[in-house]
Amino acid sequence: MSSEPVLLGKALASFDALWSPRIVASVNDYDVRIAKVEGEHIWHAHDDTDEFFLVLDGELRISLREPAGERTVLLPQGAVFTVPRGTEHKPYAPSGASILLFEPTGTPTVGDRHDEIPKHVDSTTGHALGA
Repeated sequence: MSSEPVLLGKALASFDALWSPRIVASVNDYDVRIAKVEGEHIWHAHDDTDEFFLVLDGELRISLREPAGERTVLLPQGAVFTVPRGTEHKPYAPSGASILLFEPTGTPTVGDRHDEIPKHVDSTTGHALGA
């Protein structure tokens, strides 16, 4: 990692792939990742870690499967939300969004448990193929 400041706008402008987070910084054993998202991701869960979302631009929705039932949280630009470990969730952005994620290094984008991964997505990294 660089010891220089990272301009998030410049970093986001450096790629077009959707649902394919890029690491922009590290803090202890955590990665700070940015991603462009549009449409739907897959239902997935991270068994051993929470997942932190910050919406940099646009609007993100996250559907959650909780003991009390299913619900959706709406995150406008500037909002933060943490999905608790073990909670099945499906992020989606009907009109597109740019997000920042804070997760332990090595956390797979598709979680530890997930729905079937679309053929255009690498099942190991969760990155769009050809990205």
